Amino acid sequence: MNQYKDKTVLVIGHTGFKGSWLSLWLDMLGAKVVGISNEIPSDPANFDVCGLTDFISDNRLDIKNLDSLSATIKAVQPDFIFHLAAQSLVIPSYQDPVNTFLTNAIGTTHVLESVRLLKKDVVLVMITSDKVYDNLEWSWGYRETDRLGGKDPYSASKGMAEIVIRSYQESFFNKKEEKVYLGIARAGNVIGGGDWALNRIIPDCVRAWSKNETVDIRNPNATRPWQHVLEPLSGYLHLGSELLENEKVNGEAYNFGPSADQNFSVKELITEMSKSWADVSWNDTSDSSNNINEAGLLKLNCDKALADLSWSPNLTFGETVKMTANWYEAFYARTKNDKEISMKEFTQQQIRDYKDLGKERSKSWSDTLNLMD
Repeated sequence: MNQYKDKTVLVIGHTGFKGSWLSLWLDMLGAKVVGISNEIPSDPANFDVCGLTDFISDNRLDIKNLDSLSATIKAVQPDFIFHLAAQSLVIPSYQDPVNTFLTNAIGTTHVLESVRLLKKDVVLVMITSDKVYDNLEWSWGYRETDRLGGKDPYSASKGMAEIVIRSYQESFFNKKEEKVYLGIARAGNVIGGGDWALNRIIPDCVRAWSKNETVDIRNPNATRPWQHVLEPLSGYLHLGSELLENEKVNGEAYNFGPSADQNFSVKELITEMSKSWADVSWNDTSDSSNNINEAGLLKLNCDKALADLSWSPNLTFGETVKMTANWYEAFYARTKNDKEISMKEFTQQQIRDYKDLGKERSKSWSDTLNLMD
């Protein structure tokens, strides 16, 4: 059953990479989508490329401002809220740790407080990160009950956010007449078309390769649970739907990651991505001096999402990279050759293809996310 049709869905962080894809998918589900964001994070950006302002309500404000945030949420009266807004990169967290903690920890607190003051039944999906775990770089995946931590400011700020979320869940959302159905989603290392953030592997590559330049790779041997952006988004949407129907998942945290055999190194990702590009080159800068502490190994265990939500990932590593490469190929062909390619329509088609593949592979979430014709 499609729980989002004709419902008001607030996406906090709708101009970002994941937020823009989520907003487009929700529109295809028949939702009335309202967005809150401080700014468009890059130029170009998927938000602009897909023309999201044509079909969603676009509100600009900083989640660090509680009064503005609370007033806007009260005016919107949402049925669902997806909170994705964040300072989401490790390197900028070293450059400006205070803003990272204010945005990710205090900003999350402001979202929760705004929901507490809303006094309305609402489904609240809080998106944090796979970086919330105290990463010991062991070879098995982290479970939702493992210890939270984080050496870098970004990871630590996300761990702090989860502590605040848990406090609000236990202190307020279980003890009020109006029901807040809350779920926590942990995912990371997503790739896909429309991401142009600095210091991310795929955006760095396509920026350089589109200009026939060499890209610098600072940590080619690091391994990550790479997944297409639509994989965690299917989890977020399915979790939001399940929160209305399954009391067991209320207040719970879930990992949404690829299958256990899909941990690949940065070098392997680049090699796979380069198959769709001609004459690419990259430079290993891992020996250059820097003080950035980045994890070399990180894996997620998603057994809980399978057990409670019947959710499992949909794509192979090859399919993930191919979908990503196809999107950027279409974008740069459009800008270089003046081809009549609508990136909104191209992105919508990738969502349809992903949904159809999920149905073909008997993914249960595909039955709850029926697209509007």
